[in-house]
Amino acid sequence: QVQLVESGGGLVQPGGSLRLSCEASKLVLDYYAIAWFRQSPGKELEAISCLTRNGGTEYYADTVKGRLTVSRDNEAWTANTVYLQMNNLIPADTGVYYCARRIEPYKDCSPVTTDYADWGQGTQVTVSS
Repeated sequence: QVQLVESGGGLVQPGGSLRLSCEASKLVLDYYAIAWFRQSPGKELEAISCLTRNGGTEYYADTVKGRLTVSRDNEAWTANTVYLQMNNLIPADTGVYYCARRIEPYKDCSPVTTDYADWGQGTQVTVSS
C-alpha cells in the first residue's frame, strides 16, 4: 500500500501564505496523478487541485484559482513531493487538507473522490485573525 504524508498546515492570518507538502515516492508520482482535497467545517470534502504525472495541473474550486499553485519537486533524486502553495489566504480556506493518489495509473486528474486512494492523514489549515 502506498502511503502519502501531508505536512505544512498551521494557523495563519488572512492574507498570509502556506506551503503544503504531500510526500509519496518518485515511483508513485511518475505513474499517478496526485490531488489535493479540502474538508472545511460543515462542508463536504471537495477537490482543490491536482497534478498529473506529466506535470499538468487542475484547479477545481473557483475560490482558489489564482491563489494556489500545485507543483512537484523537480530535483531528480528528491522528486517525491507534491506541493500546494497557498497565497493570500482567506478564512474560507480553513479546513483539513488531504492528498490522495489516483487509483488508476496514467489517468488524468479528476475531482471525484472515489477516483482516489491512499489518502494521507490530513493537515489542518486555519486562517484567522
